[in-house]
Amino acid sequence: MWTYLFRRIMIAIPTLFLVSVMVFSIQRLLPGDPALVLAGEERDPEVIAYIRSKYHLNDPLPVQYYYWMLRLLQGDLGESIRTKAPVTDVILQKLPVTIELAVLSMVIALAIALPAGVISAIRKESVFDYLANVLALSGLSIPNFWLGIMLILLVSVRLGWLPASGYVSPLEDLGENLRRMLMPAFVLGSGLAAALMRQTRSAMLEVLHSDYIRTARAKGLRERIVVYRHALRNALIPVVTLAGLQLGALLSGAVITEQVFTIPGFGKLIVDAVFNRDYPMVQGVVLFTATAYILVNLLVDLAYAWINPRIRLGGKG
Repeated sequence: MWTYLFRRIMIAIPTLFLVSVMVFSIQRLLPGDPALVLAGEERDPEVIAYIRSKYHLNDPLPVQYYYWMLRLLQGDLGESIRTKAPVTDVILQKLPVTIELAVLSMVIALAIALPAGVISAIRKESVFDYLANVLALSGLSIPNFWLGIMLILLVSVRLGWLPASGYVSPLEDLGENLRRMLMPAFVLGSGLAAALMRQTRSAMLEVLHSDYIRTARAKGLRERIVVYRHALRNALIPVVTLAGLQLGALLSGAVITEQVFTIPGFGKLIVDAVFNRDYPMVQGVVLFTATAYILVNLLVDLAYAWINPRIRLGGKG
């Protein structure tokens, strides 16, 4: 197991290095002079010269990357052009909000998708199967912003059950935090559940027709044991893959949903940074989300090894 984990980490390190090179290079390709942007509206020549010296803008790109990487390894992503706050501090401030929203959304998605997908596969071409597929297609087709607005009008405005928008830290009031996060998490989770349900159903149908499933049934095992202990575990591989990709996307920020519900996460942060041309903030958020994707993929690889031990043994045995 440790050997398998070590191999995956060795793959992740050069990937993260290439991501950092791409993030740094793309920022340097943006139009305009970074020194003029950082200098503000007055653009004092002395200030511009100081900025060029501080950030090594007169040096070749490899040298600039070297100094940038040194600061990055020390946790220094620069300062926001708009607020002058350290980018690292802003990211760490928004990180708990984004993680909470992503985890709640994924929990809702899996709670809906796994049971619906399994039952739909077991009862193929039944009324439940057709109904589940219709709901899944609806979940894939309905835009998040429309569903969010409709939920606000119905649940918040007309019924008054939940707050329409805003965010309260769980450290201040856990109950109020969950009340405000429930609707945005459901909006994101319902769309994810649709895709995960269809993937679960497809994988289960394939596994249920396998030889070892017929053998298990021939041995007289209960149908519940055959389905949940033998079939579902082997069908989880593609489901875990899709869930990992979706979780990585959630950690990068649900831009539209966060805007609709005024959630101060990465989505709203990156939109504000782009509109304000806050290049250090954009670069820091993009680098962090890329790192989150790599870490999630590493966790998915570990989940593969847990679900199917043959994977960590290199397919032997």
